[in-house]
Amino acid sequence: MASNKAAKRPPKTVSGFAILPLTLPSLPSLPSQCNDAKHYLYIKPHEPSHPDPDADRSLFISNVPFDANEANLRTLFAEQFGGLRVERVEFDGSVPAAPSWKRYKHAPVVSMAAGSSGRGRKRKRDEEVVAEGVVEDEESALPRVWKGELRPSGACAVVVFVDKASARGAWKEVRAAVKEGREIRWVGGEVVLGVQRYKQHHALTFPAKPLLQSSINAYLSQFTAAETARNRLRLKARSVPDEDGFITVTRGGRAGPARLEDAERKQKELEERRKKNGVKDDFYRFQTREKRKEREVELRKAFEKDRERVEEMRRRRGKVRVME
Repeated sequence: MASNKAAKRPPKTVSGFAILPLTLPSLPSLPSQCNDAKHYLYIKPHEPSHPDPDADRSLFISNVPFDANEANLRTLFAEQFGGLRVERVEFDGSVPAAPSWKRYKHAPVVSMAAGSSGRGRKRKRDEEVVAEGVVEDEESALPRVWKGELRPSGACAVVVFVDKASARGAWKEVRAAVKEGREIRWVGGEVVLGVQRYKQHHALTFPAKPLLQSSINAYLSQFTAAETARNRLRLKARSVPDEDGFITVTRGGRAGPARLEDAERKQKELEERRKKNGVKDDFYRFQTREKRKEREVELRKAFEKDRERVEEMRRRRGKVRVME
């Protein structure tokens, strides 16, 4: 009786997700019963909790395959969903974690060509200097020790299309493929699995000497450019007073007579600016209260003196002074 029962089919939707089955490629290392194995993607329009300008042209995909990358997801939508164009793919993570080359506070590198004095050109954004020890780009980073990236189980991705029409068309094609039961084949990445992956990892752990030298040269070039920019900022800070007339104390020098003259000039300009803007002694609220209290005390003292003078005049009224 069990053999007569029809096989239970998986659901097509759950909680707003369209469940898309993928047919995985067969591997020679696996037994024959593992051929044409299925992997299920959960797809829906991207609805982030925080507003995102790209949400209207994005699809959210959960449970991506472990060897998923941007290339094979582009191939999936381009070849099996009507030639849809993908702008980029954002993954939530990889195993091991891929290095990210970020600048300190998103500050661009201040680059200076060797032997150039910088004269005749206007320098821009001198204040944006990278921090020491920060890896700036892939050229100065150490070589990677893993060949390709793998996704953790149940990983997610956001596929951003070139426009809203492409995103709507992709969502329509996904639902049609799920409804029709169309077979969608997954084209795996170029990640080598098994023992061969760890052999590659062992080989990449010991990179060649020219590759290491190139990375060191790139890093030292960036460090030299950043150090030159920092020294230029220090020199400017200890030679030019700020708007309040103060000179920043920095290591490597002190203010001279000419700089003190500039400081006095800045101080005079600050005083004139304060007079022009009408800055008074009672600018703050507590100063106004103190002034009012002082006026009240003075008025009370004057009132007491006037009252004593009036009383003295009343006592002396009617008395005749005898002139000798």
